Amino acid sequence: MANSSNNNNEKMSYEEAGRKGGNATARNHDKEFYQEIGEKGGEATSNNHSKEFYQEIGEKGGNSSNQSNTNNSNNN
Repeated sequence: MANSSNNNNEKMSYEEAGRKGGNATARNHDKEFYQEIGEKGGEATSNNHSKEFYQEIGEKGGNSSNQSNTNNSNNN
């Protein structure tokens, strides 16, 4: 896996680059880092969207969860 694409002088795929970058970030940062950036993202989203936005995504999430729970119970 390591350097297989580099040995052939091929460009790295976006998938591989993303995976490597994500792994490097995970190695270099702790839980608090992820909590902080999550909080910042939540605040930015809150500042950019209305109450209706949250109601709509809440309904979608509820419908999606209910749908998957129904499907899961049928598989048992």
